[in-house]
Amino acid sequence: MTESTPADNALIPEFAVTDIRVSLPFYIDVLGFKILYQRPENGFAMIERQGAQLMLDEINTSGRTWAAAPLEKPFGRGMNLQIQTDKADALYASVQRAGATIFMPIEDKFYRCGDIWLGNRQFIVQDPDGYLLRFAEDIGERDTPP
Repeated sequence: MTESTPADNALIPEFAVTDIRVSLPFYIDVLGFKILYQRPENGFAMIERQGAQLMLDEINTSGRTWAAAPLEKPFGRGMNLQIQTDKADALYASVQRAGATIFMPIEDKFYRCGDIWLGNRQFIVQDPDGYLLRFAEDIGERDTPP
């Protein structure tokens, strides 16, 4: 796991995780993220995959856990993050090989955006703490409903 210089994004979610030693290998080895930088003494890592950035912060390691209510698994209830990818099938195969929890199997789905329909090849996987990650590959657009 090597480190590199972080990019600047206007929005970078931070996930409270129960064990960085479990979460980090999941994101790196299974999902293909890379470490931008980390503070192991604080249980913290900034990670990136194809321009999508996340921060992972182990609960209570730094003494600063920001939670509006008690944390109970699955974390992130009511939210999923869509993360663009260029090879959804290969990533889905990696997730399956790892035995990760698949929340929604891979599918092709078109969503109306104004007068056009935008297509995604997508699936949703749960991370070790239950956060929902929706990986989506652009499969084009159409003028009529699918």
